Amino acid sequence: MAKKLLIVESPAKATTINRYLGEDFEVLASYGHIRDLPSKDGAVDPDNDFAMRYELSEGSKKHVDKIVKAARKAEAVYLATDLDREGEAISWHIYEILREKGLTDKVPYYRVEFSEITPRAIKAAIDNPRKLSMDLVNAQQARRALDHLVGFNLSPLLWKKIKTGLSAGRVQSPALRMIVEREREIEAFNPREYWSIEADLEKEGNPFSAKLVRLDGDTFRQFDIDNEKRAHEVRQALLGNANGKLVANRVKRKERKRRPAPPFITSTLQQDASRKLRFSAQNTMRTAQALYEGVAIDGVNQGLITYMRTDSVALSNDALADLRKQIGSQFGDRYVPKKPNFYKTKSKNAQEAHEAIRPTSAALTPDKVRRYLDDRQFRLYELIWRRAMASQMAPALLDTVAVEFDCGDDATFRANGSVITFPGFLAAYEVSVPEGKQEQESQLPDINEGDRVQLQDIRAGQHFTEPPPRYSEASLVKAMEEYGIGRPSTYASIISTLLRRHYAELDRRRFVPTDTGRVVERFLENHFSHYVDYEFTAKLEDELDAVSRGEAEWIPLLREFWDPFIKKVKEKEETVSRDEAKNVRVLGKDPKSGKDVTVRLGRYGPHAQIGHRDDEDKPKFAGLRPGQKIDTITFEDALELFRLPRKLGSTPEGEAVSVNVGRYGPYVRYGDK
Repeated sequence: MAKKLLIVESPAKATTINRYLGEDFEVLASYGHIRDLPSKDGAVDPDNDFAMRYELSEGSKKHVDKIVKAARKAEAVYLATDLDREGEAISWHIYEILREKGLTDKVPYYRVEFSEITPRAIKAAIDNPRKLSMDLVNAQQARRALDHLVGFNLSPLLWKKIKTGLSAGRVQSPALRMIVEREREIEAFNPREYWSIEADLEKEGNPFSAKLVRLDGDTFRQFDIDNEKRAHEVRQALLGNANGKLVANRVKRKERKRRPAPPFITSTLQQDASRKLRFSAQNTMRTAQALYEGVAIDGVNQGLITYMRTDSVALSNDALADLRKQIGSQFGDRYVPKKPNFYKTKSKNAQEAHEAIRPTSAALTPDKVRRYLDDRQFRLYELIWRRAMASQMAPALLDTVAVEFDCGDDATFRANGSVITFPGFLAAYEVSVPEGKQEQESQLPDINEGDRVQLQDIRAGQHFTEPPPRYSEASLVKAMEEYGIGRPSTYASIISTLLRRHYAELDRRRFVPTDTGRVVERFLENHFSHYVDYEFTAKLEDELDAVSRGEAEWIPLLREFWDPFIKKVKEKEETVSRDEAKNVRVLGKDPKSGKDVTVRLGRYGPHAQIGHRDDEDKPKFAGLRPGQKIDTITFEDALELFRLPRKLGSTPEGEAVSVNVGRYGPYVRYGDK
């Protein structure tokens, strides 16, 4: 008896769905993309309407053969790959291969999509099939063609002008620019001194502090005190005016509501997982994929979360009802708002038919599934479950109080405090403090106007302004989202590419550009500034989104990009010298030889050099030491690198032993070896 064939990407997903559908269906996996552009020039042909010459992906032939064999016997074929552009393209490639085999006219073909792997969602998808969306397919093809054309034309230019093994990418390069620009801001930053004044106070044995907010009758501003002498004078004057006590002259109380955040989308999940769990973006997506595809619970595979590549904060009516029911039973009716909380998706290109990331069943609490998950899976599932639950809970209620204490006629201290009177959503989800911001409020003792409090001390604190922080994974994802660079499916791969190419490295979980990254970024900014421009990159993403919605054609989009781009590549190939491309820094003249001392990026990494290759004598090379950078090394430090070779002694046979640094790094030499 013929079966219906349903095709998904991954074997884990196939195993889960196969249990739901029973004997009427055969469920097979494509194991990701079955066709792709080969890694060689000419795979995209601009002279032939950007024809794309696809080849079977490595290792996919056996999976394709299995799908073709099953399709020959099937009574219907359901293409059930992921519901984004990549998933649509995979379905299209499968369909095209089956069409080339003459199988598409013999049985009906359906495209089905679902955002969660549950029996109800799978059945609903099969009952409501649709046609393949060529708009989504063409948007994916356009993106793939753009990335291929940029990579296979810019990368060889980098090899020729700088060094082999480098690469440039349409979205990767603007992201690198963000990291390098931030580093330049930090290097150019000049710290500025300022002083704060705080009073240590006490009432009935309860200590608290208050900040100076008014001095000499005017609002006290950050830089009003900028040296220790002035800070000491102000402190002494205030101590004298206070005479050991301060009086509360103004007390302001009010109730404040703190509302929950929306459920996760891809970018906010990556940011929160980075801050709270210390997960990389790539690890977050890999773990979320496993939770989505299904985990064995009591021997039965079950999808635990909805699809994790999404930019929509919407929740289905069923999901809202499910969450509200669980909130009521677990926390009580007071925690369930009268109406569901609805959130507006910020991204204008978000696909509202998709859902936010949420648990497939709110009743599957983290405690219930803990023993079925590894540590990483459990921690991420708990984060997703708590955020989704909190998004549908009542706001937290806080009593806030601001107390002002006059100190003489011309100075005022202020203490701020808050008390949570009803936790609301905070009972489910701990809010993380945004980067660069810290909670300043604390709990104050009960204070009324006219109350006198004991002054324990007045402290003057020295501070210096700080440069903007280097990007963490969380803040880089947030910045890419704000600039419109990339899309939910690409954030993790952009970051991993920058690290894999050694354009940036992580120092205490912060991105630091390498010398290679800085040289590549400066070359692209100097010669291809239009193509690493944030607005241009975001506009191109918007145009790809328009193709996916059927509002624009993909081939004219490629033509508009390609013609000026390839013209620029050919021009720079002829006009830019290697030294200009490498951004060689001339530090000064060597005192001994009178030759130029330069620093540059070489084949084996950053190095200092005395002389030039076309000099009569060979130039001398010295690799930069750890921590030294092409952009910041001084002339004196560069000369220090050439203090070698240095004689260490002799071997028992009388051969001289010396140490030196060459283009490959430090080495020891004895005799002729």
